[in-house]
Amino acid sequence: MSDAVLIDTTDGVLSITWNQPDRLNALTAEMLNAAAEAIEDASGDTRLVVVTGTGRAFSSGAALGADFDGAATLDGANRLVRAMTRSPLPVISAVNGIAAGVGCSIALAADITLAKSSGYFLLAFVNIGLMPDGGATELVAASIGRARANRLAMLGERLPADVAAEIGLIHKSLGDEEYDAELALLIDKLGHGPTKALSAMKKVITANTLPRLDATLDAELEGQLALFSTSDAVEGGKAFVEKRPAAFTGA
Repeated sequence: MSDAVLIDTTDGVLSITWNQPDRLNALTAEMLNAAAEAIEDASGDTRLVVVTGTGRAFSSGAALGADFDGAATLDGANRLVRAMTRSPLPVISAVNGIAAGVGCSIALAADITLAKSSGYFLLAFVNIGLMPDGGATELVAASIGRARANRLAMLGERLPADVAAEIGLIHKSLGDEEYDAELALLIDKLGHGPTKALSAMKKVITANTLPRLDATLDAELEGQLALFSTSDAVEGGKAFVEKRPAAFTGA
């Protein structure tokens, strides 16, 4: 797992990079816990956290397959989202491509989310008979409202990065060259900003906009664990692995 997530602290910036490009940075419990631990244990000299991915995806979501441990993956995702939102440090998600499933949740848990215009956001859970998790049911609604949250969750539509920026779900969507420049600007501004003031404002903004995030994570965990054993979720998982449309029966 040592290379699956790259963790580095340089000049006060803690960088967490999903590094499974051949799997579109699909996330395991081990990867999620490693990232959470890095944020939780950040040294006193750390002033900023940046989460990103290698290749053409930020993350395609949980690493589904024969060895998928749903409960452990959910616990790891919830731990990471809590670490990102509770950290006194500003957190940037640098979305370099696809952000799907719990990868979408994690991307949106940051204080500032920047994306390449070639990327998109997708709450893909409904396509495999599951519900959004990783705090998505609150994170999305808090930014763009109940109607759009239902649209993304229930219809499983791709949301292009440009549209995500236009409707206020993320900070900005930019072409590759502009994206790199904007990310460097954000890292410089936040990494050399008034750290204590940034921490104080983050704490209050998070409390006012995500007041039930802990309860939401717990409720999503309970709901998702119940859904894992349904016939539709079993069919959805098989269809995903076999790369075919799922045939849901409502059971």
